[in-house]
Amino acid sequence: MLKEEICIGNSKLNNRIVMPPMATSKSTPEGFITPELIDYYRQRAVAGTGLIITEHAYISEEGKASPNQVSVSKDEDIEGLRKLADEIHHCSNTKIIVQINHAGSLAKPDVSETGIIAPSAVVHPRRKDGMIPKEMNTDDIEKVIYDFVQAAKRVQEAGFDGVEIHGAHGYLLNQFYSPLTNKRTDAYGGCLENRIRIHCQILDAVRKETGKDFMISIRLGGVDYLEGGSTVEDSVQASVLFEKHGADIISVTGGLRGYINPDDATPGYFRDMSVPVKQAVKISVLLTGGINTPEEAEAVLQEGYADLAGIGRAMLKDPDWSSNA
Repeated sequence: MLKEEICIGNSKLNNRIVMPPMATSKSTPEGFITPELIDYYRQRAVAGTGLIITEHAYISEEGKASPNQVSVSKDEDIEGLRKLADEIHHCSNTKIIVQINHAGSLAKPDVSETGIIAPSAVVHPRRKDGMIPKEMNTDDIEKVIYDFVQAAKRVQEAGFDGVEIHGAHGYLLNQFYSPLTNKRTDAYGGCLENRIRIHCQILDAVRKETGKDFMISIRLGGVDYLEGGSTVEDSVQASVLFEKHGADIISVTGGLRGYINPDDATPGYFRDMSVPVKQAVKISVLLTGGINTPEEAEAVLQEGYADLAGIGRAMLKDPDWSSNA
């Protein structure tokens, strides 16, 4: 199954091998694309990878997570992004989309000089400095939605095949989703439907702006693996709503604790989420987590855990993973 074609929305992938987003810090300090970064992705594309999802790019300065992170926050970024998209399309049949993100209360003050914001004034479980973020008001929420849409427009103008909206690994949208970091009492807090209201508004706005032929993936940090945190049931309910609001792919992964499942380290270790999500939606489900060999990737598909297999660290180490597979 790994070599089979698959339709994603109105696009077609040559196979079901996906390179998931992994930060490289290969951009300039201003977030511009470098020749080194283009070559890094080119190597994985020419190897025959079906879909590349580039590392998370920040949609605004206050959403920046780390030094030398790629930027999609300003129009000046488009030129470098276009060079990357053009190179991948010129050298391969690989589809390539850009993961766009806002770090929320995981933004670093020494990186983002605008201060940190979050759904609630709650210390993030992964912050060691105990910094309390500013609780977002309605204007802040509207700005974040606007910034996601503008980022997606830049990605489309640069010639990419789509975007992935980052809602996982403890970043801003994941902070809205998790009851541990969202203590709001307005329309963006409380029940799950309220906690993912911002996700659905972003999906609606991006789809309206970019049209039906632009792939939209959403990375869902479905389970926090923390007491009182998000659950598998939450991830299923959220995925059903994301499909209704225009998502083409649900990429399941971890929540506030990041890209690990503390209860499982076997290949495809987020299948506790991916299987029920796949049963609940008609769109494609992407599963990553500990998949290292072609045999493991094939098993993920054959066992019905997902429609797409994400090969992370193994492809980071071996740019020819796809051709070897």
